[in-house]
Amino acid sequence: MNHKKKKNPKSHDQLFKWAISSFIEDFFEYYFPQVKLKIGKDPFIDKEFISKYEALRASLHGDLFLALEVEIDNEMVPIVIHIEHESKKEDMRTRVFEYLCYAWLLKKRPVWSIVIYTDDAIWKEDVENEFCYAFDGLGEKQFHRFDVIKINKDKSLDLIKKQSLLCKLFALKADDRGTDKEFLIREIYKTVSEMRDQLDEEILLLIDQFVDFYKKISNKKFKQIKEEVEMHVITTTIGEYYEIIGEENKKIGIEIGEKIGEKIGEKIGEIKAIEKLYKQRILTKKQYEIRKKRLKKSLENELKHKEAALGSSIEL
Repeated sequence: MNHKKKKNPKSHDQLFKWAISSFIEDFFEYYFPQVKLKIGKDPFIDKEFISKYEALRASLHGDLFLALEVEIDNEMVPIVIHIEHESKKEDMRTRVFEYLCYAWLLKKRPVWSIVIYTDDAIWKEDVENEFCYAFDGLGEKQFHRFDVIKINKDKSLDLIKKQSLLCKLFALKADDRGTDKEFLIREIYKTVSEMRDQLDEEILLLIDQFVDFYKKISNKKFKQIKEEVEMHVITTTIGEYYEIIGEENKKIGIEIGEKIGEKIGEKIGEIKAIEKLYKQRILTKKQYEIRKKRLKKSLENELKHKEAALGSSIEL
């Protein structure tokens, strides 16, 4: 069966957000090995954050918010971690502090801020990572400090040798000067091929998207390497898998829509019925307005229910 080449649906921000969230334990183990974390089953609170602060939705494509526990003074303490992704060198002090305030208001927990830079430039000077937010009675400044990670401060050859699959992926954005680019791709896919039984279909597909997005080799050579480690078979199968999942979600959405649609139709029918009774002077104006108001409110609730149900079906 022939398949059209799927276009990469992920943006630069979204790819890094996905990579970190998919391998969150690897991320902290590599960059902050001294920190002891307790990560729950679903630590991500991005949707909760955006739901509370809808106006920030457009600016949070590459950001992650996690609610978990960290060891502080020999005690596990609930905190919020904000991970900000930046693709170019910018002063992030004001923005990071602003999001710290939002995160604290949302969860009333201490906040740990981290900024990840994935630009390709070799920096001569580091960015500033502290923001003066207050003064005390002695005239002393109070600072918020955040951690800065610059991906290409690491050497690609060092990262590709790590056991962590996340580190191997990050090798594509690290300092690859003097490095065989084909070697990086081959090592990533060899590892993925060896781990295929431990990785679900979505992870395999998104790994392929990440590598395809950041590879620095020709498409012909890229295809050849995938064939060598039989990754072309895996991703073709995943393409079929997503077509099946898409059809299943479509059917679920139609079924939910039809069920709720019946209720909406009933409400609209009832409204038209009382309008007819009013015109026939069977209902007084006051009776008509009271019943119409009640039915309209009920109709609005059904419409909200339909929107929520269809939205949840898409996420299945």
